[in-house]
Amino acid sequence: MKQQIIVSGLGGQGVLFLTRVIAEAAVRAGLEILTSETHGMAQRGGSVLSTIKVGSFKSPLIRRGQADAGLFLHSGNLDVHGHLMAGDGRLVVNAPEGNDFLRVDASGMARAMGAPVLANLILLGRAVAAGTLFCDRQGCEEAIRALSNPKFVEANLEGFRAGLES
Repeated sequence: MKQQIIVSGLGGQGVLFLTRVIAEAAVRAGLEILTSETHGMAQRGGSVLSTIKVGSFKSPLIRRGQADAGLFLHSGNLDVHGHLMAGDGRLVVNAPEGNDFLRVDASGMARAMGAPVLANLILLGRAVAAGTLFCDRQGCEEAIRALSNPKFVEANLEGFRAGLES
């Protein structure tokens, strides 16, 4: 198993938590994992990028045109980080519309659930349901349980499951 994944969004969208969930799912599956984060402007709503490499790799960084999967929490970041995607890479984008990628209106769904912070987990659920990532439902749910604040576990799982069903 080898997969190179990018997670892109804006500060405050949960890019880093989403990265931790994916990494934890890999660890629980007994897979090698490397991650890297670029989040200098995160507190000001700036662009945030995480890279995740599952399998035997030497470096956590992903070069131009090498990402197998991309989770974009903000469609505007396609212009910023889209160059990292391989030609046959699979994109899952938080967007109400679009034809060049798999999309889900994760922000709209999260607002309808009364918890806008769940957009990242809804996007993850959509990616898992589509088979975009190496991880499965059970592995992600276990990771969410392990990493979530106890008072938010059920809400986080509800968001993830909404994405699975989208």
